[in-house]
Amino acid sequence: MGDLVNLRQIRKRAARAADERKAEDNRIRHGLTKRQRDDASVERSTQDRRLDGMRIVRSGAESGGVDGE
Repeated sequence: MGDLVNLRQIRKRAARAADERKAEDNRIRHGLTKRQRDDASVERSTQDRRLDGMRIVRSGAESGGVDGE
C-alpha cells in the first residue's frame, strides 16, 4: 500500500509557495533596495537643507502673507 497523503497540507504548501512567488515578483517590480532608500533619504535631506538656506525671511506686516506674518 502507498503512503498516506494529507491533501489539505499539500494544498496549503502549494498556496504558500505561490504567494511567496507573487510577493517576490511584487518586491522586484515595486520595491527599492535598502541602498536606494538610504540614498533617496540623504538626497531629500540635502535638498531640504539647501531650500531652507535659500528662504527669504521678511519682518513686520510687509510680508503680505495670508496670516499677516
